[in-house]
Amino acid sequence: MTSARELAADLVNQVLLDGRSLTTALEAARPGADPRRLSDAQDLTFGVLRNLGRLRFYLRRLTGRPVQPAELAGHLLVALYELADRDTPAYAAVNEAVTLVGRRYPRARGFVNGVLRNFPRQREQLEAAADADPEARWNFPAWWQDRLRATYPDTWQAHLAAMNDHPPMTLRVNRRRTDLAEYQARLAAAGLVARQTGPAALTLDRAVRMADLPGFAEGLVSVQDLGAQYAANLLDCADGMRVLDACAAPGGKTAHLLEDHELDLLALDQDAGRLVRVSDTLRRLGLAAAVLAADAGRPTAWWDGRPFDRILLDAPCTASGVARRHPDGKWLKRCEDVTELASRQARLLDAVWPLLRQGGKLVYATCSLFPEENGHQVEAFLARHADAGRETISLPGAENGQLLPDGDHDGFFYARLVKT
Repeated sequence: MTSARELAADLVNQVLLDGRSLTTALEAARPGADPRRLSDAQDLTFGVLRNLGRLRFYLRRLTGRPVQPAELAGHLLVALYELADRDTPAYAAVNEAVTLVGRRYPRARGFVNGVLRNFPRQREQLEAAADADPEARWNFPAWWQDRLRATYPDTWQAHLAAMNDHPPMTLRVNRRRTDLAEYQARLAAAGLVARQTGPAALTLDRAVRMADLPGFAEGLVSVQDLGAQYAANLLDCADGMRVLDACAAPGGKTAHLLEDHELDLLALDQDAGRLVRVSDTLRRLGLAAAVLAADAGRPTAWWDGRPFDRILLDAPCTASGVARRHPDGKWLKRCEDVTELASRQARLLDAVWPLLRQGGKLVYATCSLFPEENGHQVEAFLARHADAGRETISLPGAENGQLLPDGDHDGFFYARLVKT
């Protein structure tokens, strides 16, 4: 049976060598996998990717050359993470890595053994050198750091530090089936401590598996960051409205809207595979919506001509505000992706705006910290559309709609536009 370390090394290689998202890699690994072993592997993989700048620095210094075959990197990075950041005994991390590598690459056993045994001997010097290297110190690509420094010159280091922390685990209580006080009591009975952080939000003092949440399978609760939960309130819906969730997958915001109101809601997404998760989520929560695989940017292919009262456009973005939750993203994204995504966001905004009725409202949302995707995007849209106005919104801790990651939530941007 595949061990957690071996599975983690494979997941790391899928991200770094194949350019595959960690979410996709985990979904592919889930069928047939032992849940606890997969959970342990996921924990190791997240640790490697959160600390990848530093770990790759160590690996370069210890080897002095590119690792060959390239797949050895996954095993070495997992072992180095255990040696540098976990309480794993050195002999266990080294011996396991050598054994696993030996099964696939017998000739590499001595190389892996030498690299990993050298780390404790050189650790003090390696750590001092890593502190002087920006990518190793902050565990973010240099281009990412440059953009944050330019946008937030006084606080960029604090934002990087926050995005290297473990994210809070926040729940959204399905108030159609229970209330916060009742569900908080169920958590307490299960030995879980939580505090209320939003109208439907409870934040746990420690993360647990979703399967261990009381009533999760019965639809009493969902896992959703507090910052993401703001979207439903900002859309300002009322019962009976026709609503478009233009980029709906994986469905958290769709479900939240339907938990709060009786809506005629169309959940749209270009990725048919990801829409399966939307349907599964709605089924678990006992909610109903029309679910359609289509490109929101090409409404002539799917729109029936009836205007929407509300539109939520949770646009594809760099996900720079949720890097601690999706640490693979900071290594998969490129600097030029910011410009490419901003162009796509503008196309989506222009495409869905005509679908909104007079007096209707559109909430534009991203989980980004970069102004090209956020404030600049909205300003450019308003300049292109004389019939659009931006409403003032109340968002705790936000400045001009920009939420920055902290102990309560990830980074998000929101703007509410009204058709005047």
